Amino acid sequence: MSVLGAGGRRPPLARQVVVVTGASSGIGLATARMAAARGARVVLAARSADALAEIRAGIEAAGGQAIDVPADVGKREDVERVAARAVEAFGGFDTWVNVAGLTIYGPLAKVSDADHERLLRTNLWGTVLGSLVAVEHFRTRGGGGLINLGSVASDLPFPFQGMYVASKHAVKGFTDALRMELLQEGLPVAVTLVKPASVDTPLPQRARNYMEREPTLPPPVYAPEVVARAILHAAVHPQRDIYIGGAAKLMVATKEFAPGAFDYLAPAITAFQKRSRPPEHPEGALHAPVQAGAVRGGQGALVLNSSAYTRASLHPLALTGLAAAGLALGAATLLGPRPRRR
Repeated sequence: MSVLGAGGRRPPLARQVVVVTGASSGIGLATARMAAARGARVVLAARSADALAEIRAGIEAAGGQAIDVPADVGKREDVERVAARAVEAFGGFDTWVNVAGLTIYGPLAKVSDADHERLLRTNLWGTVLGSLVAVEHFRTRGGGGLINLGSVASDLPFPFQGMYVASKHAVKGFTDALRMELLQEGLPVAVTLVKPASVDTPLPQRARNYMEREPTLPPPVYAPEVVARAILHAAVHPQRDIYIGGAAKLMVATKEFAPGAFDYLAPAITAFQKRSRPPEHPEGALHAPVQAGAVRGGQGALVLNSSAYTRASLHPLALTGLAAAGLALGAATLLGPRPRRR
């Protein structure tokens, strides 16, 4: 198996134990349910004990196998307990997926230090602790798969979500550095970073909100199941990085091509993050779990349930073929028809 996760193949999901943090809502919940439906034994981890118990019961009622472990991923002892329960119940785990995450809406200067610290403890420190605990288990097991949830914000800045952006930039840096160290060590752990664009989860409703309006997601918005399918694909067919949505890749390319021009999009990006109505739950779930148990966030008809770009990127040969076809078409268009010889 490739340490870098490029081209290696791991056991099918039906033969895997998969740990999912942030499993009580959104992408984590979609991933856990989908993994269980495909035969994996699932370890559910999140702060909300009641929601986890209900989710586990639903998985078992559908014929799946799961255990629930209430945990705050920002605390090492909680993360170690998740791993220990997986070993106790299933003999260990094959793939660890770090999904747990929160956000804050508002100008950086107005956000309290306590709120900044809490976000970083969940988004960054939770990913760090989950990764390190998982890797230590993989050392005893002889390898495994680690999948971290980054974001298009791992590569791009967004005003009014500054600390979320900082956390996702840091998750990317940490994940890339850890991958290099594992390669140097020769430990066969496949490390994947998944970077979605906007996803229709309860993230805005659960956000700590300093704005005068209810927060929302900038378009385009993808369904959580699109991300879950990519995560579970990587659990069997590891890849280094996976962008969710062609829009994510396009935005990153735009920023790289014209970084100064991208900065001037700040007013438009800020406007796209505000609804017309006043804030409903400004405290959110930053310091205590609320509104757990939902996969979707209520974006309705605006949600894209698939991404041709992501599907192609999960199959590199197909993506190469699409790229080659696009280049050929572009060349033909630029060159135009060749004149006939007389």
